[in-house]
Amino acid sequence: MDINATFIGQIIVFLIMLWFIAKVVVPMIAAPISERHKKIADGLAAAERGQKDLVAAESRVDAIVREARARAQQIEAQAQAQANEIIEAAKKSATVEGARILQSAEGQIALERQSARDELRQQVAALAVAGAGRIIEREIDPRAHAQLLDKLVAQL
Repeated sequence: MDINATFIGQIIVFLIMLWFIAKVVVPMIAAPISERHKKIADGLAAAERGQKDLVAAESRVDAIVREARARAQQIEAQAQAQANEIIEAAKKSATVEGARILQSAEGQIALERQSARDELRQQVAALAVAGAGRIIEREIDPRAHAQLLDKLVAQL
């Protein structure tokens, strides 16, 4: 193999081409590749942050759901207790009202019983006076009749 001027020229052109490619073409190609590599790395980092954020959000959601359930149970317990208090108050009120109605009815019955007794005494007195008048066979004057009835009612 002979080294001649053509071969040296080709080597010089090849080296100039390598230098040109290294200085001009490689940076033109490397910049988009570097940008793309950076975008991919940023995307992967964002995906990892997103996964971590998702896990954190899920744990926060679980905590919020547990807290909401606990609050709902507390509200339900309070509502149940309040309902029981209302029922107990209604029972007490009904008992008091029933006792008042019963006492009122007993008082009314006592009044009616006394009224019936008084009326019965007056009727018995009237019958007694009428019977006594027939026995005596004469009419008693009305004033004496009223006085006699009042005495008889007082005695009964």
